[in-house]
Amino acid sequence: MKPTINHERPWDTDEATWRSAVNQVRAGRELAPKTWPGGAQCAMALSFDCDHETFELGMGKAAVGRLAWGEFGRRRGVPRILKVLAKHNVRASFFVPAVSALIEPVALRPIVDAGHEIGVHGWIHENTSKLDQETERELLHRSRDTLEQLTGATPVGHRAANWDLSAHTIQLVAEAGFSYDSSMMADDSCYELLSEGRETGLVEIPVDWVRDDAVYLLFNREPATRPWTAPTDVLDIFKREFDMAFDGGGVCQLVFHPFVIGYRSRIWLLEALIEHAKARGKVWFPTHAELADWVRNQG
Repeated sequence: MKPTINHERPWDTDEATWRSAVNQVRAGRELAPKTWPGGAQCAMALSFDCDHETFELGMGKAAVGRLAWGEFGRRRGVPRILKVLAKHNVRASFFVPAVSALIEPVALRPIVDAGHEIGVHGWIHENTSKLDQETERELLHRSRDTLEQLTGATPVGHRAANWDLSAHTIQLVAEAGFSYDSSMMADDSCYELLSEGRETGLVEIPVDWVRDDAVYLLFNREPATRPWTAPTDVLDIFKREFDMAFDGGGVCQLVFHPFVIGYRSRIWLLEALIEHAKARGKVWFPTHAELADWVRNQG
């Protein structure tokens, strides 16, 4: 049962309750290997959340214009991303809501054929934190099975939509046999996830709003958000994240959205970032699944 913090008077919450809340999911041992494959100095893990139309549908809405906005991500964003990745011989992970995949299954084929990973990103980009345990379990399994049927490969990675997790999410992901999760923010190195103090066996490849293109470049009416950072400044932020990872021999993990980064005035940012990383020295560009396997065995 999810611990209940006193909303009106949180200071009146008893210690057992707030400790229980904190211990629902915690970071376990750090998984920071001393070496990377091929003598690379660091790892750069690129990911793309293919929300497409489910960015709107998952909020229980169906505005025609906003559905078209999501469709742009599939029609133009993903092909432009794939072109950049192919040019630089870089592989990445694409997290796909099952409904987004079902709308146009053939669109998954170029991603898979290029050697990229497909991971689970909810059924319809639903807010997982609002689900009861059985509904969440059913949607998790249905999403995984749908992507397996469409791609021919069983997804091993999970990312919660909007990074909203319930008290049950991590345990359900572990029980379902996933290799890793990529929804948490306790570190910028990979780590093992603990659930109520117990090891889950799951590798966490942490995300963060700081390393997400939508934070800086997304337009939305409700809730009202506007792009507030120039792409050149976003590149500077991401380069600084990478440079510190490179200098420390760590991991730089980034999140992009095809309907955010895929515009003609923005796609250059992805290419410039890859070029910058390669100019620094030897960098390993793994899928998230490859990264999880490596840090689990070497960390």
